[in-house]
Amino acid sequence: MPPGAATAALTTLANWIAAERGRFVLWLPVAMAAGNVWYFGLLDEPPLWLGAAAFVPAALLALALRQWFALRAVSLLAAAFALGFSAAQLATARAPPPMAVPRRAVQVSGTVRAVEVLPLSRRVTFELPSLNGAAAEPRRVRLRLRPEDPVQVATGDTLRVRALLARPNAPAFPGGWDLQRDAYFNGIGAYGYALGSAELLAKAPPSGAGQVLQGLRETIAARVAGVLPDAEGAICATLLTGGTAAIPEADRAAFRDSGLAHLLAIAGLHIGIVMGLFFGLARMTLAAWERAALHWPAKAMAAVAALLAGGSYLLLTGAHVPIMRSFAMACLVTLGVVVGRRALSLRGLALAMAALLMIAPEQALGVSFQMSFSAVLALICGYDALRPALRRLHGQGSWRQRLQSHIVALALTSALAGTASAPFAAYHFGQIQLYNVLANVAAVPLTALWIMPAGLISLALMPVHLEALALVPMGWGVAAVLWIGHSVSALPSATVAVPHMPPWGLGLVALGMAWLGLWRTRLRLAGLPVLLLGLASPALIRPPDVLLAADGALLAVHANATMYLHTRASFSGFTQDAWTQMWGNGAARALPDRPEGGLSCNEVFCRLQVVPDGPVAALLLDSDPPVAVCDADILIAQEPVRLRCPESDPWIVDRFTVWRDGAQAIWLGREGVRVLADRDVRGRRPWVPPPPGEVPAAQ
Repeated sequence: MPPGAATAALTTLANWIAAERGRFVLWLPVAMAAGNVWYFGLLDEPPLWLGAAAFVPAALLALALRQWFALRAVSLLAAAFALGFSAAQLATARAPPPMAVPRRAVQVSGTVRAVEVLPLSRRVTFELPSLNGAAAEPRRVRLRLRPEDPVQVATGDTLRVRALLARPNAPAFPGGWDLQRDAYFNGIGAYGYALGSAELLAKAPPSGAGQVLQGLRETIAARVAGVLPDAEGAICATLLTGGTAAIPEADRAAFRDSGLAHLLAIAGLHIGIVMGLFFGLARMTLAAWERAALHWPAKAMAAVAALLAGGSYLLLTGAHVPIMRSFAMACLVTLGVVVGRRALSLRGLALAMAALLMIAPEQALGVSFQMSFSAVLALICGYDALRPALRRLHGQGSWRQRLQSHIVALALTSALAGTASAPFAAYHFGQIQLYNVLANVAAVPLTALWIMPAGLISLALMPVHLEALALVPMGWGVAAVLWIGHSVSALPSATVAVPHMPPWGLGLVALGMAWLGLWRTRLRLAGLPVLLLGLASPALIRPPDVLLAADGALLAVHANATMYLHTRASFSGFTQDAWTQMWGNGAARALPDRPEGGLSCNEVFCRLQVVPDGPVAALLLDSDPPVAVCDADILIAQEPVRLRCPESDPWIVDRFTVWRDGAQAIWLGREGVRVLADRDVRGRRPWVPPPPGEVPAAQ
């Protein structure tokens, strides 16, 4: 390279570094999240010392290279990656080992940790349960009581019930969402349902802070239900306690399909309303007192009072991931108000993200974490870019201009947050909402100005048993939001099914968004092609042609852009919905009785050939298939295949296969048959049950 060109390149690099000063640190939480995700993607459990062994030299190298910016930046990113990896390792090591779930009915007894009201029954969670009188299990057990069970139970009581238990469900398809991993980190060992009435062994008040808070939630929910017994009451209880189990499925679907589901997920909007109301109340109270207004730091004191109110609301609603992120940022906002610095910034978001990844690293894979942080990143960057235009719109601040500015801000907030979180919602739920801005412009002001203030007033009135004075108006507001949700979700094409995005595509989307949001110069535009490639990734992969469920009860074929389904008794509706979302199809159809494309069926078996002259699959629908199916390249059955083919050796995927290795995905391409098992994707991890007959390894 000529000396002049080298000098110009170095100058350009120096100018870029100067322009992006302070932005490199924002990438450290991103590197931590990458370390978390890398750990959870491994097929075998790494040694516990591995993350620390990588973190220490990388951190020391970063300290030693203070004068070499590029090398120091790489070392810091490596240290953050190793730190995220180590945090995930420690979270796994801290979790109690999986419990052995009996196959037969057992007597479950123990202290009740939580009681949840469902639309048709109740669900109890046992803390340190005992099965058939054996030693207490370290993991919790969650049971659904019989609808007619008259037992009066509350948190802290000791209960005994005969129940049938099962371990958490395996993924619906290879690479699908891992409920067993979720249960592992949430401390759940088994789910089940009661076979008879429960027996109350002892009444006791809640002990410990966790049980006391849960008892308070149940008391508030019961008081709300006493005033508003219908869906409005269930939603009011959700906004005040965080529990969503009592909301009817039809109303839950209306919120989801209209883009209002975030109103039920207690997060930034709710804690922002609570803190804003308390900040305004504290500021007005201090301003009314002359001495406080003239001599005290009234604004800082009001901010601290608002933070205390927000922390109380966080504890009352269960401290879930979205509100933890919001409260972490609220702490930084309060600190900024107290010291007179900018309240909301990308640094605050980065600190909140890093703290959450250290506390609960498994959340990096969750939809709540991903949608929450992507939405806030888009809001911060979007408002930074559009602030001059919004100021011009606000003008001199007349009431018309303020109203216009408020409406535009609501629409902009919904558009920014909804657009940024849509790819993550599409990945996890298989659909996007088209009218979310319309629904939010109408529902969010109603929630902020009417529903939440009424709810807070009802909490204040509960000690004197006058909560109905506020709950009834709160119910009116919730009924209006329900009407908005049902009306918008009923519009044509309110939701659009989208094909499943591969994990690497979602990673590119996240990287592209971070690149666009975290850099300051035109370098950020390089994130656009990365983002677009991630969004286009569903078109770059080929979904499986056949799926067989882990319990063998469901068999599905994807042909001619249609999902054909064959079921056995007691099939899982959850699995069927997950398959529909993965393929991006509408309602499933039964197997055709006439040839359709490459699929032809009779009463005994189906023959599937996706590409001409390609491999042939025989889908066995009867336990006694004819020898004629032996000419197929692969035999797929929901029952054990006892057929023996004397002149050929086709690949067999049957009930025994899924019993050993979980759900199966099959591709029929020109290159031959490809079979992917759930165990091939998840490997041997602490939350993955070992193959039948194998003793679990000690943790």
